[in-house]
Amino acid sequence: MTCRTRFAPSPSGDLHVGGARTALFCWALARRHEGSFLLRIEDTDQKRSSDAASLGFLRDLRWLGIGWDEGPEDEGFGGGDRGPYFQSQRLSVYQEHLQRLIDAGTAYPAFETGEELTAARNQARAEKRPYRYDRAALQLEPAEVQQRLDRGDDHVIRFRVPDDSEVIIQDEVLGEVRIASGEVDDFVIRKADGFPTYHFAVVVDDASMGVTHVVRGQEHLANTPRHVLLQQALGFDRPVYAHLPLIQNPDGSKMSKRDKDKALRKEIKDRGLTSSKSVDSESWAAWLADKTRQLPHECAERLAEELGVDLPEVSVDDFRRAGYLPEVLINYLALLGWSAGDDLEKFDGAFLCENFTLDRIGKSNARFDRQKLLAFNLDAIQAMAPEEFLARFHAHCEAEHPEFIEKTTPEQFALIAESNRERAKTLDDPARSCRFFVMDDQDITWPVTKGTRKALAKGEPSGFTRLQDLSGVLSGIDSFTASNVEAALQAWADEHAEGNFGAAGMPLRVAVTGGTTSPPLPDTLAILGKASVLRRIERCVASAPDFSS
Repeated sequence: MTCRTRFAPSPSGDLHVGGARTALFCWALARRHEGSFLLRIEDTDQKRSSDAASLGFLRDLRWLGIGWDEGPEDEGFGGGDRGPYFQSQRLSVYQEHLQRLIDAGTAYPAFETGEELTAARNQARAEKRPYRYDRAALQLEPAEVQQRLDRGDDHVIRFRVPDDSEVIIQDEVLGEVRIASGEVDDFVIRKADGFPTYHFAVVVDDASMGVTHVVRGQEHLANTPRHVLLQQALGFDRPVYAHLPLIQNPDGSKMSKRDKDKALRKEIKDRGLTSSKSVDSESWAAWLADKTRQLPHECAERLAEELGVDLPEVSVDDFRRAGYLPEVLINYLALLGWSAGDDLEKFDGAFLCENFTLDRIGKSNARFDRQKLLAFNLDAIQAMAPEEFLARFHAHCEAEHPEFIEKTTPEQFALIAESNRERAKTLDDPARSCRFFVMDDQDITWPVTKGTRKALAKGEPSGFTRLQDLSGVLSGIDSFTASNVEAALQAWADEHAEGNFGAAGMPLRVAVTGGTTSPPLPDTLAILGKASVLRRIERCVASAPDFSS
């Protein structure tokens, strides 16, 4: 069959996982039928759009491996002869079709102000009835309408919905959907700023770009009757519709970009905080006073770092920065609503493109299980050859943790990668847990916790006492390799601690890392090098008075 799918995001931020799944299914459907996958940027909402944000979508899609055949040109993707692919550059196309509707009497200008419409909605709410536009603009005399247009009065253009307007949609996921006549009122198709609304632009673009299949989330189902009525009025073919189940959090709430804001607000409330060094006082007060307000992305990230809070990942970029593999995210997103059959869960993008069909999409909402995704990621990392893990960890650090490359030799970096390969769940795990490798020796600190107190100050002799002995042992090793370090420490343990390697291990681990966890100790010491290890031990021993209280 002929198949031209499209993915049409609004450039208002990062690509949410729901949008990524939609793009994935559009791409797979097009590939399955040797069709075309089209990318279009819906940027007619001037308050929400930005060119910089739209580029984020391109980056996210490229990272996932979802290439578009037509659309904005970027790194070898895109092009085509049906553009422009930014809606803000297609105003003349919309105006042509808008005029057709006006000439046919199926669209008309309306001059109500925002305040008047708000008052009408409030009145309907007070009377406990649904709001419907009352077609007051159609009661104006034609001469008055023309006079107001000539005068330049602000106005919108509304579509005149036929009085007999029952809409029947045969959805590939939900089956037959009926919308009774009278359910849709005269809706706006061109805003007062001269830009088309989403409803009008999407219908015109789908027709002019030859889109045959529209795959999108079920939250858009309420829009579809409007689109069908416009298609009928303009004489356009109706594409095949498939509305995907929603993606929810494990607790059943909708997974959305607001989840980060909710996590921050909860932390603020639990701690009883009244200010933050990451947010200026005016913005802080305005944010807390308005629950619908969200902090800018960079500000929210700074606040989360200040609070030591891991914000929930909700966008593709979140998962990329957190060290998830694109092929794993593709695999998991496909499972959110689509079944490969035979209880198959692990597959790649090529398999999806070869086997994807709309009839395998379920109707029930999907739950986003981050623990399952993390388990998938762990399995994929553990299946990697050492050289592949090294290369991918290196690429991740180049993008997210350049200090690991700048402050280590290639040999040290390779040792860090190998010492973490079997236990890393994400590419970010080694960088997060091994930050002590790239810290200056003088910046290592020893917070007094139950674990550090036990390792350093408890017992007889204490860890501090043993560190002084161990410093001498380590300083005597000429070739400071992991195997030589391990042999020297085991010999010390055999002589002084009845063979208990932990008697040396725990004090040393805390001394050189500042905490109680690290890769295997011999590897850790060898990576740091003798000079750094001895300096850190000396500074740790000097901190003993801090543990006396």
